[in-house]
Amino acid sequence: MRLCIFEDKKASNFLPLTYSRPVYDLICGYSSLKNKIFRLFPSLKHSIHCRAYLKNVSAQNNPGILINSIEDDECLFINGRIVADSNLAKIFSKKKKENVVYVSGDTVIAAFLSGSKLESFKNNLKDCIDIEDFDGIPIEEIEVKTFDYVWDIINLNGKELTKEFEIQFNKRKKKNQKKILGEIFDGVHLVNKKEIIIEKGAVVKPGVVIDASNGPVFIDKNAEIFPNAVIEGPAYIGESSKIKSAATIYENTSVSKVCKVGGEVEGVIIMPYSNKQHSGFIGHAYLGSWVNLGADTNNSDLKNNYSTIKTYVNGQMIDSGSRFLGLTMGDHSKSAINTMFNTGTVVGFSCNIFSSGFPNKFVPSFTWGGADDSKVYEVEKGISTAKIVMGRRNKIMSEDEENLFREIFELTEKERNSVMTN
Repeated sequence: MRLCIFEDKKASNFLPLTYSRPVYDLICGYSSLKNKIFRLFPSLKHSIHCRAYLKNVSAQNNPGILINSIEDDECLFINGRIVADSNLAKIFSKKKKENVVYVSGDTVIAAFLSGSKLESFKNNLKDCIDIEDFDGIPIEEIEVKTFDYVWDIINLNGKELTKEFEIQFNKRKKKNQKKILGEIFDGVHLVNKKEIIIEKGAVVKPGVVIDASNGPVFIDKNAEIFPNAVIEGPAYIGESSKIKSAATIYENTSVSKVCKVGGEVEGVIIMPYSNKQHSGFIGHAYLGSWVNLGADTNNSDLKNNYSTIKTYVNGQMIDSGSRFLGLTMGDHSKSAINTMFNTGTVVGFSCNIFSSGFPNKFVPSFTWGGADDSKVYEVEKGISTAKIVMGRRNKIMSEDEENLFREIFELTEKERNSVMTN
């Protein structure tokens, strides 16, 4: 039997982050939503289904995994937006003899298909899979939580970190492995040391405080924590990332691999290869990959009247229901020094934000400018800059990644036209 993780129509609720990746490649805790599901079903063959324009780049990023194709006679389909936990394995691990669709409200959580039903389904696969694609198949209601918006991921990040750390702790206990393997300089303070993992090759410099009193802290391989930084758990610092001197990393923060982070961050998720290495506060935010925030870039994450924060989703302003919500920024976007972002601001893919004052709360993809004036950031210039940035991390942009840039530019033309006047 094969396991296939799929996207549904609500993947668009996570734009601009999902312009350049399937929704299940978003990170919560320290691993992707996809890998959390795969971890529950290690014995099954794995595959993924995504929007057609993402297929080539997804294949590049997932070597050895079947994409947008099902080759087996039986398949368990699981929605990539689910909040994965051990209960899922219990629900779906039983051998199924009949086709069934598991739903929670109007959301397809999973489906087991075999025989002629699976063949018919394979012949009519769409970019996004929803309830109407399972017409005529028995439905079973189950209670499984899903991530419906970006802020759901941000708000659950601390719990996911704690859950994933517990998995790590148990693995090490079984293998009798030490938790502290990196180089710890004199003058480092480890508070509640039993809840701290420091991987081999990591370096923690003098004056650093790692405080796991309120949650575990994981410093991954070859990460470097500069002098006098403070990290409060639950928090994750990814492989080969750097936390700059005097940085303050507050709870519920995930820094992915090959990032540079300084200043003050709280409740933030940062995807791989992004930089926020200077002074400034970023809170309750989600930053895509290859993002660079200039010195003294700040976001507000709490309104002065303490009311819940409204933000843009699919071109419409909606109430998040959260009192804390900062910046969401798509891949390859950048801010100049002293940039200020209001609560709930959404910045698209490949933007360059500068000028005085707050930018609009919705900045369409491929925007060049800010509050005072903005224009379209030409796609070829965006690609040229991205190649330089990636080269600085010894990455070469592939032809598929170039084509993805151009595809996203075309997909986002309408949102630019609705906002820009020149």
